[in-house]
Order: sequence, then C-alpha cells, then structure tokens
Amino acid sequence: MKTFSRIAASAAALALILECGCGHKQIVTSQHEQTEITLSWWGNDSRNEYTLEAVELFKQQHPDIKVKCSYSEWSGYEARSRIRMISDTEADVMQINVGWLGQFSADGTGYYDLSKVSDYVDLSSFPDEILSYGTRNGILNAVPIAMNAETVYINKSIFEEHGLEVPVTWDALFKSADVLSKDNIYPLSGASKAIWLYCITYTEQKNGKTILDDKGNFAFTEKDWETAVDFYIRMVDKKVIPQIENFKKVNIEKGEYAGAVAWVSDAINYFDSTQKNGDEVIAADYTAFTPESSGTGWYEKPATLYAISKNTDHPKEAAILLNFLLNSKDMAQLQGVEKGIPISQTALNTLDKKGMLSGLQYEASEMMNSNDKLREMDPVLENNDIINDFFSTCNLVMYDKASLEEAASGFYTALNEKNLQ
Repeated sequence: MKTFSRIAASAAALALILECGCGHKQIVTSQHEQTEITLSWWGNDSRNEYTLEAVELFKQQHPDIKVKCSYSEWSGYEARSRIRMISDTEADVMQINVGWLGQFSADGTGYYDLSKVSDYVDLSSFPDEILSYGTRNGILNAVPIAMNAETVYINKSIFEEHGLEVPVTWDALFKSADVLSKDNIYPLSGASKAIWLYCITYTEQKNGKTILDDKGNFAFTEKDWETAVDFYIRMVDKKVIPQIENFKKVNIEKGEYAGAVAWVSDAINYFDSTQKNGDEVIAADYTAFTPESSGTGWYEKPATLYAISKNTDHPKEAAILLNFLLNSKDMAQLQGVEKGIPISQTALNTLDKKGMLSGLQYEASEMMNSNDKLREMDPVLENNDIINDFFSTCNLVMYDKASLEEAASGFYTALNEKNLQ
C-alpha cells in the first residue's frame, strides 16, 4: 500500500550514459512512478494459475500499477482473512465470501464504499438485485462474480450401466442405492456442508416449513431436527452416501461415487477428470418428492465477491484492478465459467462471442437460473460450528450413544442457545 519510484537504469536514478564507438552519447531515462496494491483470493491450482496470468496482463496494460498477490486454499484463506480484517491488514482488493459482509461490515463500513469509485468500476454491467447481495446499510461493499447453489451431479454412464435412470426424487435415489450398492458404489456423495444442506432440503420439503423464519431466526422444532438427523442416518445406512467423515473426492474419479452434491462453482473441480475419462456427467434436477416440486427447499447465493479494503491508500488503482477482474475481456476468457456463469454483462458477452458458454458448470448455472423456487441463502446456514454439531448429533444416534429424540433435543437446545442471529 505504498508508492515508490523505480529506477531501472541506474542506482542513482539520474541517467545512464553509454559511450558509443562513433563518439556520440545516448542518455537513457527510465524513471517510472508505480503504485503498489495488493490482491488476495482463494482457489485451487487451476484458479491460481489463470488469476496470476490475468494479473500479468493487467500490469502490462497498467505499467503504473504494481500488484502483489496473495492466495491459498479456502481453509487457510478464511482463517488468515479473519485475522487480517481484525488487524486492518487486509489486501487492497480481495475475494470475499458473502457471509463476511454480515460478520465484518454489518453497518456497511467494514469495506470500501464502491459507489465512490464508480468512475473506475463499471457497475452498469450488474443488475441492482445482484448488487444488493453486496450492499450493507445502503452501502455497496462488494460485487458478486457469479451465483451459486448446491447441485446434484450424476455420472449418467454409471447409472445407465446398471440399468438405472437419473434419480430426481428421494424414492428413486434410495432405490438406486439398492442396485449400485451391490457393486460397492454410492449413488451420491458430498462434503459436510453439502450434505447438511441436503438434509435441510429434505426436512423443509417433508415438514412443509423453512429452517429460518422471516426474521432469520431458527424455526425448526425438535421434531424437525429429528427428521433431519434420521434422514442423514438412513442415507448412510442404505448406502445412498458415504458417511461424511469418509468422503473422498478422488472416489468420484474412481467410480466409487456415482454422483455428488456440490456447488455450481465446484463442477469442474469435482468432475473434470471423470469427464476426461469418457463418462457422461450431468447436472440433475434438484431432488424432491415429486419432479414438479424440484427446487423447493434449495438455496442460492453469490459464489464469491470482490471487495476493496476500507483501509486502502489507493482506491483509484484498486478500483481499476477490480474493474479488470469483473469486466475485462482478458479476465473473462481466462476464467471462463470456472467460478460459475459471470454476472457481468460485459464478461458474459465476451464468453458468448468466444463460444465459451458450455459444459457442466454452465449446465448447472442454467439450471439454477431457470428455477424460480430457489431462495436466498442466509449466511448462518454455512456456519461451520452448527454443521459440525449437527453431524456430531447424528453420530450419537448412529453409535447408540443417544436416542433420536434425545440427540435432536440436545441439538435443538444448543442451537438456540448459540444466539447466532
């Protein structure tokens, strides 16, 4: 976050005098003012590579701006970002999770007000309803890159090899497990957050109520939590999914999992190798009791957002970089649909012209965008403490440490004592 002078030709930064054989003198002056800003994000190797490549292109286009990058996998990034936000040492431009807005900027002052740099960031490419996700207390803190939802991905090749259709109802899903389990294959799989949300979906559909009320308070009763816990245990017992502690993403590529519940933004990360091996993978309808109710009980949210630090010394330069990340043709082409279908109309037009709006991730995004039953996800549903407590509760029942009623009651009491709202 400092401005410095870079003298490329001499230590004294005055001039380099070259004596030519012909007796003439050539004076080379290459003093160039640069402003240094920082950029941070999370992602896998592929995401890191294309973002670094994009930053190099940005620096070529803006030689007066130097960008220092910081990146890591999600878990490390989340932990470090929390510390940096608390200590006011965050990057000038940063990728953030939507839940952080409520955590670090409930009054709208935790991040830079992007309306102040609208001359440098083209916000007209984003619908107002999308920008509202990044707005707190009337202040625009962040801009969403793409929308996201948990999605059911199915290896159609495995299902067809076993004479099965792609399951779209709960009953069909359990029946497919009866067949696939004979070959030690699970119809579905998922990490803890995905399966937690899957259990919430089932419970909302079965009991006809939402997990949160209109004020954002938990509305599930003890009986509702009994439904959710029992559903998870039945899925494990009937070999629909592996126990979440045993989930290994590599087993998708091995063919031991015939599907997974995962974010739209994780489609490539989860299934790229499977598709390259020749299997057909599709984004299936959102599981429901009937095909007509597909989407009920499912949630969507911004996949990720970009924000500028409230402490930045260089809001103009940070905004120029932010605009490049959101709207430039270079970033759009390098990123493609890896983070989901871009919301920026400018970026979307670039991908459309290049014929890049295709593939599994695009299919999942289109399914999300076309389903009007999905609701906005409250960040509290991604609270790791709650998720871990839920599966600990399930394990109490699975290992005969408590009855279903006792475990659900204990979870209900502990959840309401957390006072997370």
